[in-house]
Amino acid sequence: MNAEKMLPIDLLRKRRSLVAAKIGDPGPTEHELGLIIEAGLRVPDHGRCGPWRVQVISKNGQLALGKLYGELYRRENSDASGEQIEYWLNRPSSAPCLLVITCHINQAKIEKIPASEQHLSVGALCQNILNASHALGYVAQWLTEWPSYHDEVKKILGHSAETEISGFIFIGTATEEPSERKRVSADEVVSFWDG
Repeated sequence: MNAEKMLPIDLLRKRRSLVAAKIGDPGPTEHELGLIIEAGLRVPDHGRCGPWRVQVISKNGQLALGKLYGELYRRENSDASGEQIEYWLNRPSSAPCLLVITCHINQAKIEKIPASEQHLSVGALCQNILNASHALGYVAQWLTEWPSYHDEVKKILGHSAETEISGFIFIGTATEEPSERKRVSADEVVSFWDG
C-alpha cells in the first residue's frame, strides 16, 4: 500500500527499517528533508532542553567520512581484509541522505530534567525522523556502530570527544522491499495493574 494512501495508524504499524546497503536513489529533496527534520523535532522535550542536534552530511562529507572510516578500520584491525576496509570506506555513502544525530545534555536544566529524560528525547527525535521518512514514501535506517563512539569520527564532524553521537540515519528509496521480521508481540510486554 502506498504511504500516501495509508491511515496514519497503519503507516506506524507497517513502518520497517531497511538496511542501509539496500537504500538507493532518490533521497529526499531539500524541501522533503526539511519536513522530515521538522517532524523529527515534534518530540517530548520536558523543560525545553533541546538536547538534540541534526547534521546533514553532504555527498562530499560522506566521502570524507568514509575515507576516515577506512583508515581507522585498517589502523585498528591488523587482520582487516581489503573487503572489510572497502566496506567501511563506502559505509557513509550507503544511502543518498545521511544524518548524524548528536545528544547535547542541557546542563543548566539537569537538576530538574535528568540526563536520562534528555536522552529519551533524543531517541524520540530519531524515531520521528524514521516515521517521517516512511510517511513521505522513503525508507530509513538508524544505526550507531563503532563510528558513533570513536573520538576521531567525532572530531572530523566538528564535535568534542564528550559529544554523544546518538546515531547515523540513512534515508532514501528502497532498492528492494524490506521483509517483515518476527517482532515482540503486545502479549509479551503488556501487563495491567488495578491497584
